[in-house]
Amino acid sequence: MGMATDYDAPRKTDDNSDSESIEALKERVPDKMSGVVDDDSDNPGSFELAGQDLSDVDLDVVVLPPQVDEFTCVECFLVKHRSQLDHETKLGPVCMECAAL
Repeated sequence: MGMATDYDAPRKTDDNSDSESIEALKERVPDKMSGVVDDDSDNPGSFELAGQDLSDVDLDVVVLPPQVDEFTCVECFLVKHRSQLDHETKLGPVCMECAAL
C-alpha cells in the first residue's frame, strides 16, 4: 500500500518552470483568443442574460413516454427508476428519498 499524499503541500518540481514570467506565459496564448467574445445568438448553448425575453426562441425538446421500469414519485414528482421505489400509497408510488424525510 502506498504512502498518503498531502495535496496541500507545495509541489516540488525538478525544473524551474515555476519561475517562468507572466510575459512568457502570455506569449504562449494565441492573440486571437484574447478579448474575443463569441456572439453566436443562434447557438442554444450560448450564455443568456437574466431577464432576457426568450418568448420568440424555439426549442427542440424530445419528450419520451413513461418507460416500463420508471415511476413518478407522488411526493417530489420526479421520474425515477423502479429500483428507487420505497413504497406505494393510496395516491401512488413514493421514492426512497422522499420516504426518508
